[in-house]
Amino acid sequence: MIVRIGVATDHGGFSLKEALCGELRAQGHQMTDFGAFALDPGDDYPDFVIPLARAVASGEIERGIAICSSGVGASIAANKVPGVRAALIHDDFSAAQGVEDDDLNVICLGSRVVDERRALALVSLFLAARFSGAERHRRRLAKVAALEREVSSP
Repeated sequence: MIVRIGVATDHGGFSLKEALCGELRAQGHQMTDFGAFALDPGDDYPDFVIPLARAVASGEIERGIAICSSGVGASIAANKVPGVRAALIHDDFSAAQGVEDDDLNVICLGSRVVDERRALALVSLFLAARFSGAERHRRRLAKVAALEREVSSP
């Protein structure tokens, strides 16, 4: 299945982003690169991850991949955008279960934690997984969405 994917990173994940983009394009996925577009040790992950997260939240892209050195900062930034459900993923179970149970729409990876092969395997599981739609999962997500509305209201 072809997926519209967005990817973003700062300098910390630049090489991993380039490798993932090449492989995912070769698989036929539609890729949108939110940067970084050059290796710049002075750049900051929010400048790239937030536009990615907004594109996911708006439906412009279906799934996002956010990368930084640890994946932690990318996850924090992405989750500030209402409608984004981002998680730092380093294991197979969470890559699929996060989508199946929690409708994960942005996977966050640490380039200093996973190598290219492992990252591609995790992204493949993430992209193949589908939200179960089970009542208990919809109920939990509705509570999270209510909190997002509460927090974003003045």
